[in-house]
Amino acid sequence: MKRLFTVLSLVVVASMFFTACAPQATQAPAATSAPATQAPGATEAPAGTEAPATGGGTLKIVSSLPMTGASLTQTQTIVNSEQLRLDQANSQACGGKYTLSYEAWDDASAALGKWDPAVETENGNKAAADKSIIAYLGTFNSGAAKLSIPILDQAGPLVMISPANTYAGLTKDASHGAEADEPGKYYPSGVRNYTRVVTADDVQGAVDAKYMSEKLGVKTVYILDDQELYGKGVADVFEKTAKDLGMTVVGHEGIDPKAADYKALMTKISTSNAGGPPDGIFVGMVVDNNASQLLKDKVSIMGDNETVKYMGPDGVQTQAFIDGAGADIAEGAYASVAGLAPENYTEAGKQFLTAYEAKYGKLTEPYAIYGYEAMNVLLKAIEDVCASGGDPTDRAAVTKAVFAVKDFDGVLGKWSFDENGDTTLTSMTIYQVKDGAYSAVDTVQ
Repeated sequence: MKRLFTVLSLVVVASMFFTACAPQATQAPAATSAPATQAPGATEAPAGTEAPATGGGTLKIVSSLPMTGASLTQTQTIVNSEQLRLDQANSQACGGKYTLSYEAWDDASAALGKWDPAVETENGNKAAADKSIIAYLGTFNSGAAKLSIPILDQAGPLVMISPANTYAGLTKDASHGAEADEPGKYYPSGVRNYTRVVTADDVQGAVDAKYMSEKLGVKTVYILDDQELYGKGVADVFEKTAKDLGMTVVGHEGIDPKAADYKALMTKISTSNAGGPPDGIFVGMVVDNNASQLLKDKVSIMGDNETVKYMGPDGVQTQAFIDGAGADIAEGAYASVAGLAPENYTEAGKQFLTAYEAKYGKLTEPYAIYGYEAMNVLLKAIEDVCASGGDPTDRAAVTKAVFAVKDFDGVLGKWSFDENGDTTLTSMTIYQVKDGAYSAVDTVQ
């Protein structure tokens, strides 16, 4: 969603973490006993499930997410949810033949205050070299995935399941807004190893443009992005769809995420539409890239978010964005997130929410359920390998089983991975800031 080796935050999944001198993994807390009831959205192990006669031991799972910086409010809930699902399985698989271990790795650095390319690359190489690791749950930022996918693709391949990446080019070709050499360049082995349980930007960017045009009445729009893979990707799809819908794109430019303020930029935009401001501004970015300051300066120069509509994708749908800008300033801003709002969760999704809040407290971030589903579908694949008499320590076997998941009754609903590793779910929820928090206002297909 950018550079210097520095420190990684050691993550303890129960929310305690500290800083060390080099990137290291922190073992998640020991699993608690499995609850008496079946985990929400989980499938029973097939009857007759058996591990290979020579099987047994530990299956190691790692996640790679930014646990330092503004994204922590989102990523901590992902880690919590992944640990919750493991706890519900009593950290065991294949009838108790295997113990499951989980380590939450940080791919951010204190120097950048967000994900760091050098750290993510190191995490990828570390996972590739550790043969006990059978799955890599990540990444959070699409730019990070771009670095680690090819590393892990040549290491078994080692399967990746992302709870958050949305850039289309990681799995789809130019017809979906990707670059000409995508996605092939990410898979040097010729075998796909990357999947995601969240809907991609070619869906999200189009939905956002349609919503601003048809529901918010925006006829003229100025587009900004943070010049990163995710932000620019969703902004480009938004621009194409906006033009197809007959909207006037007054301008589209990248911002400097490290700028002290954006008053000059907002002053320029305030007269960009025949001497006045556009009807709306769309921002493709993540909260880490000075998103709150950008909104502050927009409101300062052009007025509130009713006067000039303001919308972004899931990268700014976090409480940290509202808190950073201030509730009054953020009031009325819109953001989209893949999937359903908590009040519209499936029955299994509601069970997840109840279990999560019983253990970790009130949930306000949208990505937690995707973290749970990522671990959920991985455990399903491991059981499938064992049921077929395969070896779940074999990375290639686990990868193949993940891609083979079809009609999975998870906490997100019934869905499948397609041949590209994408989910078949396409629902999007539109949120608006009301009284200092995001509230769901619409669901769009």
